[in-house]
Amino acid sequence: MTNWTEKDNALYGSFTFKDFSEAFAFMTRVALLAETQNHHPRWTNVWNKVEVWLNTHDAGDIVTDKDRKLAAAIDKLL
Repeated sequence: MTNWTEKDNALYGSFTFKDFSEAFAFMTRVALLAETQNHHPRWTNVWNKVEVWLNTHDAGDIVTDKDRKLAAAIDKLL
């Protein structure tokens, strides 16, 4: 389970993998999941690290249940 933190009106999660391929595979799984929820993260990837920020744009860029639901679903991918 990821240690999500709420900061600056977003849920933030940091994920570290063995290498770039594993990080990219994780991002692919998250992308497919996000598409099913119609809720898309802001994220970055550098080699084996993926950082994710979740907030709800149409609610004024704040954290909502939509973000918490996606965060919980992302944790289940690990």
